Amino acid sequence: MLSPKQCYTAILFALGVSVVSLPACNDPSSKKDKTEEATQKAVKEAQSITLPMLDALFFEKEFEAELKTKLQLSDEQLQKLKEAARASVADLDEDGTNYLGSTKAAMQLSKERIVSIIGEQKTQQLYQLAADKFANGDVIGLWPTEPNSIPKDTRIVVNAPAFRMDVFNNGKLVKSYKVGIGYPEFPLPMGMRRIDQIIFNPTWTPPDEPWVKGKVKAGEKVAAGSKLNPLGPIKIPIGLPSLIHGGKATEKLGNFASHGCVGLTNAQVQEFAELLSQLGATPVSRDSVLLFEQQKTKTKTVKLAKPIPVELRYETIVVEQGNLYLYRDLYEQGTNTMEHLAKVLAVYGLKYDQLTAQEKALIVQGLADMNRDAKGEPVANTDSGNATNKKSSNAKVTRTIAGQKEIVIPIAQLQGKGYPAAVALNAGAPTVTNATP
Repeated sequence: MLSPKQCYTAILFALGVSVVSLPACNDPSSKKDKTEEATQKAVKEAQSITLPMLDALFFEKEFEAELKTKLQLSDEQLQKLKEAARASVADLDEDGTNYLGSTKAAMQLSKERIVSIIGEQKTQQLYQLAADKFANGDVIGLWPTEPNSIPKDTRIVVNAPAFRMDVFNNGKLVKSYKVGIGYPEFPLPMGMRRIDQIIFNPTWTPPDEPWVKGKVKAGEKVAAGSKLNPLGPIKIPIGLPSLIHGGKATEKLGNFASHGCVGLTNAQVQEFAELLSQLGATPVSRDSVLLFEQQKTKTKTVKLAKPIPVELRYETIVVEQGNLYLYRDLYEQGTNTMEHLAKVLAVYGLKYDQLTAQEKALIVQGLADMNRDAKGEPVANTDSGNATNKKSSNAKVTRTIAGQKEIVIPIAQLQGKGYPAAVALNAGAPTVTNATP
């Protein structure tokens, strides 16, 4: 597993780092509206910060200085923030009984603690700091403006609730992968990233975290190819230290598997790396990928001539080939509502009132069933701000999902419409054979 500092060192800046150049907008008013909309969205996203994420941010050299200069925090406030964040990570473990926590509870409890240290006004300024980082980037033009958007360019799309990663080449879906996502306490962020390099046989430096548990020593580099290296044969940075990487068991796919990263099996990540290198105009052959694996102790970095955008989505209501897919709201974003359903249906020129009585009944029940967190408890209204405080004497990351993960409802008037179905889905079965020396 990856540590919080590896996957979340710049989580507040996740929506704005490593952006791809965009063409200039011809309509200034349109650009202004999009900027304001993106800023509002970024403020909401920034409010999802938890203390473990804050702990990771303090490993970013410039973060503490920005808090001090832009928020005018005192040395005492900074120290208390660091201590509170550090303590939150020390309490999290990966072994034993599930923590049965939640994203929303983590957000609320973290906000309360941050407010107690720096006050409500400074806390909002901290959120705004993250929003400014997003709004000042050129990423806005790449982020979709409507639900279930189908890319027209070459990019990677990851939809966390669906545990699915899609590869688009010039607007055509060419490959799909079943993936593992971040624990609710360390959710996979949402926003635009990009890939500009592939690292074969990566080394790993263990963090000073409780989950290491003496298997290796904190701070001492673990060699590429070591069984104690959790990164697998390949890691692919997607903006600062967040990663798409191997090393996952097949049973981790379609489940929680990391501290905010996208997890694949070794066979999956090898196949993905080969495809990615072709899209990035720096082809790496299958034989080369396998030879890299055989030379386990040699780290090799391949820089892509053409960076590939990565879109991290959180869509729990998806129209796919005439079916309405409802996914569990695992990160408790309050997305399984009639309001969100109306927005999705509107994309296809359809209103809820136009559906049959049977379709309506199935949807109402489906939304209720999927409006649940990982434990299976109903997700509270996100606008109320009243998240249930879920505590445990033994703090563990949430590793499993109780109950059904998705519901599929055929909708007659949506036949032939929607986001494309998975193509050549790689669900984790070994697909790579030995290369010829």
